[in-house]
Amino acid sequence: MAVSTELLKYFPVLKGVSEPALEELASQSVLRKFARRGVVINAGDQSEYLCFLFEGRLQGVDFTLDGREVGLYFVDPGDFCGELGLFDASGQPEYVIALTKAQVVFVPATAIRSILLTHQGLVEQMFSRMAGRIRTMSAQRALLGLSNTNQRVCGQLWMLTDKKSINDEGAMEILNPPTHQEMGIMLNMSRETVTRVFQSLQKKKIVKRDGTTRLLIMEPEALKLMAEGEGE
Repeated sequence: MAVSTELLKYFPVLKGVSEPALEELASQSVLRKFARRGVVINAGDQSEYLCFLFEGRLQGVDFTLDGREVGLYFVDPGDFCGELGLFDASGQPEYVIALTKAQVVFVPATAIRSILLTHQGLVEQMFSRMAGRIRTMSAQRALLGLSNTNQRVCGQLWMLTDKKSINDEGAMEILNPPTHQEMGIMLNMSRETVTRVFQSLQKKKIVKRDGTTRLLIMEPEALKLMAEGEGE
């Protein structure tokens, strides 16, 4: 499906790009739809496109030597993935799959590279995003090293919490929280184990579900202490 400049302006990282440059990008870009569990990027493939998520949710995943799937990071609407292809030809290190039905804008890496030469702000945002993803994956690796399952789940929730969003009750929130199955993949745990930890947290009124799109952290300090291994 063809892509318009208005669609490209939806993505924060491209908002500072000039109109002529956006028109050039739009002429070379394509919008693709993916079903749930569809593979957006294959591990090992040379990244020829930068992928911008317009709708749905994606996840970067890898596999252990014994074939178990491990979640690495999420990609939410407005975000992008596949950026390593802009800087080397070594291939994508992980798979990126659709967790829900998704619409993704594929922009050729060659087109983005030419714009990077004249848009310093875009370069800074690209490197800032890459640095943030590296920090997230480093923290995720540290979580996997924890032997205590309660601490591991609480640590994951604390990482996902929006620290800037506090309501009148002093609660924080996680928008579009991962399912128990998705958290199990991220933490190399079974869905049943994640569910047991959640039931315990809900019983203690530390977390509270608000529909399917929001998880409230009613006692942020208690969750933080449990994530650090100091709580009950």
